[in-house]
Amino acid sequence: MLANKPRVGAPVGELSFRIAGQDRRISIGQESQRWTMLFVYRGRHCPRCKRFLNKLNAVLKSWTDVLDVVVVSADTEEKALADKAEFGWDFDLCYGMSEAQMRALGLYVSEPLSDAETTGLFAEPGAFGIRPDGSLMLVDISNGPAARPDLEELLDGMIFNITNDRPVRGTA
Repeated sequence: MLANKPRVGAPVGELSFRIAGQDRRISIGQESQRWTMLFVYRGRHCPRCKRFLNKLNAVLKSWTDVLDVVVVSADTEEKALADKAEFGWDFDLCYGMSEAQMRALGLYVSEPLSDAETTGLFAEPGAFGIRPDGSLMLVDISNGPAARPDLEELLDGMIFNITNDRPVRGTA
């Protein structure tokens, strides 16, 4: 059982992430005008992450028409910039997610298998739907790289939740 399971309906708590190549940060978990979807990926070493993020980039406009999208990993800025340059992603790519931030979101945290993989702790994948009031609406976390949400299905569900002001589920 996951000891630090995220509590849906509760405030996420303010988390701030640096944006690769920019002198600004993105903060989540505070009041905003829009819903936010936070995607956590494993980092540059993960080919499955790149496939997932390439798919996200291909449908990014349909996402950003509805809600804000934040993408973050524990990578260094150098690694994040290398991925952004290699893949031409249009979303702001955040980096430097701390272990404390990973644990605050209830993410699974892994140690690298070798220095060829990466050199520090990293988060396993997660997706978090956050209401404009900063509370957690939806959680999808994995303990490994192979389990990811279907982006089309997830966006459709988020549109339904937003349009119909659906209550939080899974609170019992």
